[in-house]
Amino acid sequence: MKFRQSVKMAISAVFSNKMRSFLTMLGIIIGVLSVTLLISIVQSGTGTITDAMSTLGGDQVTVSITEGEKRLLYFELDELKANEAVNIIAPYMSGKGVAKAGGKSKDVTVYGVTKEYDAINNLTLTGGRFLSELDREYRLNVCVLGAEVAEELFGRESALDRTVRIQGKDFRVIGVLEEEDEYAMNSTNRRVFIPLTTAQRIFKQTGITNFILTADNKAALRTAQTAVADFLDNKFSEDSDYTIINMAEILDIMGTVMNTLSLMLGGIAGISLLVGGIGIMNIMLVSVTERTREIGIRKAIGAQRSDITIQFMIESIFISLMGGVIGMLLSIVTLKVLNHFVTEVTFVISPSVAMLALSFSIAVGLIFGIYPASKAAKLSPINALRYE
Repeated sequence: MKFRQSVKMAISAVFSNKMRSFLTMLGIIIGVLSVTLLISIVQSGTGTITDAMSTLGGDQVTVSITEGEKRLLYFELDELKANEAVNIIAPYMSGKGVAKAGGKSKDVTVYGVTKEYDAINNLTLTGGRFLSELDREYRLNVCVLGAEVAEELFGRESALDRTVRIQGKDFRVIGVLEEEDEYAMNSTNRRVFIPLTTAQRIFKQTGITNFILTADNKAALRTAQTAVADFLDNKFSEDSDYTIINMAEILDIMGTVMNTLSLMLGGIAGISLLVGGIGIMNIMLVSVTERTREIGIRKAIGAQRSDITIQFMIESIFISLMGGVIGMLLSIVTLKVLNHFVTEVTFVISPSVAMLALSFSIAVGLIFGIYPASKAAKLSPINALRYE
């Protein structure tokens, strides 16, 4: 019963001076708003970046031979394919070109690939088929168009079985890819895929300088990477002749960097919560001074030190909690506004961030309310009643 009465008196004291209570809450409101906004923005951005990078292949190893005079032959990759850790290998090459059809032209990136490229990247077609092993073997002049290329050259008409001129050669369209997000990494919208052997002939390149491989599973990815490094060491004299990129490692590094950034920004924003706590302690000390006679009367009619302490502690925590709730609501509204204007990233507040911010705001009220509550509880009833 005493506790319930203390709660009522504390809340009544807060609402009896609304403007001062609001100004006291303001530091907590800004602190919670800053913490939740900064951490949520970083986490949402991290999720978007990670998802975009995952589309490049979280279970892939990409190899590029950087020494201009050195090449691999197609059949030499069979040695890597025999490794138990390796699942699929897809050699490829790329170059800039212009695709022309029906008096229209489009700057494109021409990719020379094999059928395995589709298996690794899970490409989706709206019509036709992807390149086959026969297309590579017989150096056929066939191509698969990205969605934007097909639309630019043929409009709403079907591009299948139509002729496209690329780098002075006529190609028959055998497939059209589904449109991808314009902002997605590795988007195929402006690409044209042709057989690897055909691309090597057009761009006058012999051998292979780039390939992608996947492991049987993510656990075997490091083993596959080691196998690739050993394979290339046997082929070339120096490590600088080639580069190996493990997408899983890049994703792990990205996650570590973003987590560190979240902690750093959260810590900086948390300083404003501490400033808000100092504001609460200051106002609570003023409140103790103003209510000295009230404290004296309560003690005179039997209130214990613990009753006074609890009342002022509840008042401090209530102010801090109200500030935290208001700050959280403002954060939700702000993120909704951001989502309206920024469509590439979806900003949300995770439950863990919300709980952390609210818990911290309550802790601030608790910690900075101890001294004023203790000071009020220690007042002498006689001196308090005489206070003018």
